[in-house]
Amino acid sequence: MEETQKKYLAVVHGRLAKKAGTFSSYLAENAAHVVYSTTDIRKGKLSHTAYRVLKETAEFSLLEIDLITGRKNQIRVHLAESGHPIVGDKKYGEKNPQQRCDGAPASHKRLALHALSISFTHPFTGKQVTFETEVPGYLRSLVR
Repeated sequence: MEETQKKYLAVVHGRLAKKAGTFSSYLAENAAHVVYSTTDIRKGKLSHTAYRVLKETAEFSLLEIDLITGRKNQIRVHLAESGHPIVGDKKYGEKNPQQRCDGAPASHKRLALHALSISFTHPFTGKQVTFETEVPGYLRSLVR
């Protein structure tokens, strides 16, 4: 049986130097339920997040993301640690609701991360099925 494939869209702060690539790190979770990258392979689980820049504006980049592994908050952690946190991410991208991690005032109250599609082999028919959703207007408005 083929693996489940998930695609996401995210709007992140800034422009990425590489227009496509993969973030890889060992992810662990602390007692406060915050996920972070570690070099200690005994504490973390190897995680990979592939991305491709679809569009850029002066402030933001729209990314298509393929989850190679599926860990808790993986996308949010990898993007924040790359210096390009997801717009509206108060847990990993903003120090507080009034200020982004780059010091600018926060003006986005919603996380700009969207599950675009999921594909898997149907357990009874054996056929590959894909379910897709529409891109929310909120994400489109950020990168017009």
